[in-house]
Amino acid sequence: MDIVLDINLWITLCGVGFLAGLIDAIAGGGGMLTVPTLLTAGLPPHIALGTNKLAATFGSLTASVTFYKKKLFNVVFWRTSLIFTAIGATLGTLTVQFLSVDFLEKYLPVLIISTAIYTLAAKNTMHHSKALPLASKTTTRKQAIQGATLGFYDGVAGPGTGAFWTASSSALYKINLLYSCGVARCNNFISNFCSLLTFIYLGYVNLLLGLTMGVFIMAGAWVGSHWAIKLGNQFIRPVFITIVILMSCNLAFQAWYQ
Repeated sequence: MDIVLDINLWITLCGVGFLAGLIDAIAGGGGMLTVPTLLTAGLPPHIALGTNKLAATFGSLTASVTFYKKKLFNVVFWRTSLIFTAIGATLGTLTVQFLSVDFLEKYLPVLIISTAIYTLAAKNTMHHSKALPLASKTTTRKQAIQGATLGFYDGVAGPGTGAFWTASSSALYKINLLYSCGVARCNNFISNFCSLLTFIYLGYVNLLLGLTMGVFIMAGAWVGSHWAIKLGNQFIRPVFITIVILMSCNLAFQAWYQ
């Protein structure tokens, strides 16, 4: 694809990759920035989604390792959510091949705008517990439903998944922001990785562009995950969401009116 050879495009996408990795590690939702950018660059929707998954996997891996090392994610306790996230993401990605290019071009911008508005307007309930909830059948069911649902969404589309994980984890398990971020980052890595493998199998990934963006997303995620642990996510969210909405509105205008 000739478009990936333009040097200005490479610089733009790599810069967006770094910013998206930083944002995703802090607040979740970096895909709300990278997917519109890839679509604006001219990639077909299926290729944009697959390439974004490759790039995003780098960032989610970096962030999840950081949270794990800081003891903000317990793999054993959250194993059910990890398993069902993997299943949901694989099934979601397989669904993408049945969606037409025209459908994705028209409705991806709408989905991204809706997610961005929700993320901006949502008032997260703050919990301050530094302990995990008690293991029980109810907790296991919550993890299974949450993992399958958000994993499937991440496989089909993806933008905003990290933000949804953070908000829902805090609400479902009454854990504080850092623990919720740890749950979000680690499960997001699992869904990204499983979705990526499926996209590669389907042939919907630009490997060179995805790997290049991935390196910059990884760098941004390393910075962002440390910022998140120290500062939280409130300082960056409004500006980030505003940019996302403007980009998505432009995509929607192109898809629906041109």
